[in-house]
Amino acid sequence: MMEMLDTLPIIPLFEGLDAEQTSTLMAVFEKYTCPPDTVIFEQGDAALYLYLILKGRAVISYKPYDGPRIVITRLRDGDVFGWSAAVGSNRYSSSVASESTLEAIRLRRERLWEITKYQPDTGKIIIDRLALNVSPRWKNAHDQIKPLIRGAERK
Repeated sequence: MMEMLDTLPIIPLFEGLDAEQTSTLMAVFEKYTCPPDTVIFEQGDAALYLYLILKGRAVISYKPYDGPRIVITRLRDGDVFGWSAAVGSNRYSSSVASESTLEAIRLRRERLWEITKYQPDTGKIIIDRLALNVSPRWKNAHDQIKPLIRGAERK
């Protein structure tokens, strides 16, 4: 597991962090791998983890109550998914499945909020970068999470 987490400093999301910040993140991210055609989570499942793809491809889909499942976007190396866990939603708003063997790291939602609360500088950097990462899919993601950051800082 450590060799996968050793890649943190070269992932753009974590570039420029100091040794303490990198160490903090290495302690809270965990390895996640799965074969092709694995449902990682379904729309409506409890939103527990935020994922960062290190290698592989996945697809985000959405099933409206009155229509067929639609593909929202395809993801690749460096993309983030499971955003519901980061913005405080109780349930994932879409489904994600792997299209290839997937190597990722994931962060449990509670750990993200602990970082934001106890190491606000590191938490703010990561949240800001995550928001910018998903901005092509959700242009207002950054605005959605700013109040959450402020709330965690006050606790």
